[in-house]
Amino acid sequence: MKYFHLIWAALARSKTRTLLTLMSVVAAFLLFGMLDSVRVAFNSGGSVAGANRMVTMSRLSITQMLPYSLDAQVRAVPNVKKAAFAAWFGGIYRDPKNFFANFSVSPDYLDLYPEFKLPAAQKKAWLADQRGAIVGEALAKQFGWKVGDTIPLQATIFPTKGSNDWQFTLRGIYHVDDPKQKAQERVLFFHWKYFDEANDYVKGRVGWWIVEPSNGGSADRVAKAIDTLSANSDHETKTQSEAAFNQSFAKQFADIGLIVSAIMGAVFFTLLLLTGNTMAQAVRERIPELAVLKTIGFSNRSVLWLVLGESVLLVVLGGVLGMLLAAVIVPMVSAASGGMIQLPGLLGQTWGIGLALMVGIGVLVGLLPALRGMRLNIVDALAGR
Repeated sequence: MKYFHLIWAALARSKTRTLLTLMSVVAAFLLFGMLDSVRVAFNSGGSVAGANRMVTMSRLSITQMLPYSLDAQVRAVPNVKKAAFAAWFGGIYRDPKNFFANFSVSPDYLDLYPEFKLPAAQKKAWLADQRGAIVGEALAKQFGWKVGDTIPLQATIFPTKGSNDWQFTLRGIYHVDDPKQKAQERVLFFHWKYFDEANDYVKGRVGWWIVEPSNGGSADRVAKAIDTLSANSDHETKTQSEAAFNQSFAKQFADIGLIVSAIMGAVFFTLLLLTGNTMAQAVRERIPELAVLKTIGFSNRSVLWLVLGESVLLVVLGGVLGMLLAAVIVPMVSAASGGMIQLPGLLGQTWGIGLALMVGIGVLVGLLPALRGMRLNIVDALAGR
């Protein structure tokens, strides 16, 4: 650290160039911090241990539906406290831009989601109406729906009586108290029995079961017992935590982790080119100064470490600033989305990867200029050759 003032002076030699490069590094690591939070969010939740809710789905794919005959067997598994089932519907309201989640569910589905607050009178009305539907408060506000309204949905998968037009009567509007879970208010639920009888595509099939193990039951044991029910059949199941299920559901549309990794790779490749050019230019301009340092007694190794220290300091300084900005922005994005985007913030692993990248990039971009400075011939450098 005794040469820190020399390294800092070298960075301050061309303030404009250093500032622009620093801003580029800040932007790169700001993107890294935010995108890595997205990657962690989509890759978390793979274990069922300690899960309050589990999901049983087809082992092959979430798009493969399961026989309704499994329902009684799943509910009869030891240490299963509650169970309900659902199926993806995929209807569109008037325009493809008005896409939102909509499911057909068993009547006891809400029993597994106590966070969904539905007035008792509205729940009773919904259960009594086979064509009834309930929606979240956010969705009702978006489209101006009121209890009693007719909601037309255009089916994208399941036609009814030769038509894609389905109609539901809004019987209830639920809300979620937790502001971080407000995205749960953007869902429409209707009765699976109506779906099963009215659709022309499948009969006696469900998408998945939601299972809540009893307090004394091990989630792992319950999961294995449920999957044993259909072992060696044409409808084998996979029981996992609800978080892992949501992750696999999102991956139907795209492999978010792969996309994020590709973007980060492109960002850091560009950063390597930019900072590498900056360091090469900075060392070329200071060749006479480096020769003077060698003349007054600095060893080749000292010159090498001075140039490497300059590049590492530049990248680490910008990287830390970018990561700190990301740490502030990520929670703001989650809060502003009303729970639709739930990011975990910058975890220890993100900081660890980020710091390793900072040092690695700093060494990589500074190595060739540092080697040039180390091998510098004093006479040739002072002579301008």
